[in-house]
Amino acid sequence: MVLNRQRLLGVLLVALAALAAAVLAEVLRTVVFAVTVAYVLYPLRQRLVGRGLSRRIACAVATAVAFAGATLLVAPLLYALYRRRSQLIAILEQIPDIVPISVGGFETVVEIAPFVAAAETWIRGVAIAVAGAAPVLVLELVVFTFLVYGILYRPGAVGTAVFGIVPAEYHDIPARLHKRTRETLYSIYVLQAATAAGTFVLALAVFRALGYGSPVLLAVIAGILQFIPVVGPSVLVVALGAGDLLVGKTGRAVAVLVIGLVVVAFVPDAVIRTQLADWTGKISPGLYFVGFVGGILTLGAVGVIVGPLVVSLLLEVIDMLSEHGASSGSAAAATEPVEEGADSAE
Repeated sequence: MVLNRQRLLGVLLVALAALAAAVLAEVLRTVVFAVTVAYVLYPLRQRLVGRGLSRRIACAVATAVAFAGATLLVAPLLYALYRRRSQLIAILEQIPDIVPISVGGFETVVEIAPFVAAAETWIRGVAIAVAGAAPVLVLELVVFTFLVYGILYRPGAVGTAVFGIVPAEYHDIPARLHKRTRETLYSIYVLQAATAAGTFVLALAVFRALGYGSPVLLAVIAGILQFIPVVGPSVLVVALGAGDLLVGKTGRAVAVLVIGLVVVAFVPDAVIRTQLADWTGKISPGLYFVGFVGGILTLGAVGVIVGPLVVSLLLEVIDMLSEHGASSGSAAAATEPVEEGADSAE
C-alpha cells in the first residue's frame, strides 16, 4: 500500500511538473537558471549556517551573491550592446569597402561593404531589442531572486520527495546524479566565470597596450566569448587581426595575433582552469561543445547551462549501465562450472 502511494505521488509530481512547465513557459528559463544557481550556492549557505548565522540570514546572503553574480554577468553585455553600439559600429566602419587580392597573375576584388552593413544593422537591431526588453529583464531578475531564496530556504524538499519515491535499493542512482549535477554546474558557473574574469583583465591590458579603441568593450566581449567552449576569445583576436590587415596595420595585426592568442586565448585556460580542475564536471571539451551548441539552438540562452548538464547526466547514466553490465558479467563468470578442472580431475 505504501509503495503504491509513493508511485501515485511520483506520477502526480511528474504531471504537475509538466503542467507547471507549460503554465510558466515564459519564465521557464528564469526558473531553470534559479534552480541551478541555488544548487551551486547551497554549500555557501551551509557554511554560513555552520558559522552561526540563522537560516534566513544565510539564505539572504547567498541570494545576494546570486543577485550580484547575475547582474555582473548580464549588465556588461547589455551595456556593450546598447550604450557602446556606436563604438562597435565605428570599429566596423574602419574596414574598407573593397579588398584587392592578388595571387600570382590572378587579381580580384572582394566587396566587404555588404557584410559590414549587415553587421551594423544587426548591432542596431540588437540594441533596440535590448532597450525594449529592459523592463522584462528587470522583472525576471526579481523572480530569479525570490526563487533562489525560496529554494535555499527549503533545499531538502525535492531530495526528500525523490528518495521517498525511489526504492531504497536504488538510492545510489539519484545520489550519483546529484553529485554529477553539482560537479557540472560548478564547472559551468564557477570555472567558466573565473576564467571569463581572468580573460577580461588580460584582454583589457593587451588591447589597451596595443592601442585599440574601446579596450573595455573589447575586453567584455572577450570575457563573454570565454563561455563558448573550444572557440573562446580566439575568434575576437583573429577578427581584430584580420581587421588590422584590411586597413593596412600589419604590425598591430601580427602583434594582436601573437600576443592575443597567447595571453588572451591561452593563458586563462592554461592557468585558471588548471587551478580549478577539481571542480570540473568530468566532461570532455568536445561533448561540452556539443551540449553547449545543441542547448543554445534548442532552448536559447538557458541552453548554455541545460545542454552541457544533460550531456553530463547522460554520460553518468551510461557509466552506471556499464558498471552494472561489468558486475553482472563478472558474477555470471564466477557461477559458471569449471569444466577444464573437472576434466583434469578425471
